[in-house]
Amino acid sequence: MHPVLFKIGSLTIYTYGFFIALGAVLGGLFLWRQGKKQYRLTFDQANSLFLLLIIGGVVGGKVFLIFESPRYYFSHPAELFSQNGFVFYGSLLTDIPLMLWFFRKNKLPILGMLDIMAAVTCIVHGLGRIGCFNAGCCYGKPTTSWAGVIFTDTVCQAQPLNTPLHPTQLYEAILIFSILLIVLFIHRNKTFNGQAFLSYLILYAAGRAVIEQFRGDTQRGFVIENVLSISQFISILLIGIAIFFYVKLKRSATFP
Repeated sequence: MHPVLFKIGSLTIYTYGFFIALGAVLGGLFLWRQGKKQYRLTFDQANSLFLLLIIGGVVGGKVFLIFESPRYYFSHPAELFSQNGFVFYGSLLTDIPLMLWFFRKNKLPILGMLDIMAAVTCIVHGLGRIGCFNAGCCYGKPTTSWAGVIFTDTVCQAQPLNTPLHPTQLYEAILIFSILLIVLFIHRNKTFNGQAFLSYLILYAAGRAVIEQFRGDTQRGFVIENVLSISQFISILLIGIAIFFYVKLKRSATFP
């Protein structure tokens, strides 16, 4: 699509980076306003938390690249520090324990704050997927359907160029923004704290497992070659764990 948003002299603004930055700003503002409104979260606490999650997300997203191709990254460790390559589940699974630690350390209600973070994650991730679409990463398989998108820019990571591909990035963006609406509705009408966050995990993991069937970037790694990807395997585990805690919390009725 449009991997380069615009250029000013020697300065190049990439579309992917722009949407990631936009998501971070909007997500950070949402976190601060909702956290302050509901749990008296201070601006400094919101900043510290967001900075912690950005660092943890980048580290986790890069480390999980190793699972996609262990032999390659162990022989080319410098590639982990390149601007290309990032695994969302790596970021999520790294940031969840960091959030739990931060909330406990700052004596904030863990489950209530996790509900807020469900929406924050959707905002950042959804805009990030739009950036992915423009960069051509996380691309889909070739298709003859009406939804096919042709990538022509040689800077795009999508392969092959000039061939209709499933716009899996947009499929996921639509999924995530739909979940955001559901999460916001649940947050306003929840029957127990943690309901919005656990609902987010279940819905996203289920949707991601389906979208993986249309992905064309096979280098992302498989548990069972061309049958069960690493992301699908993680999705299955997340769904099981989230359902377990959903039922447990609902039965114990911890709200309000």
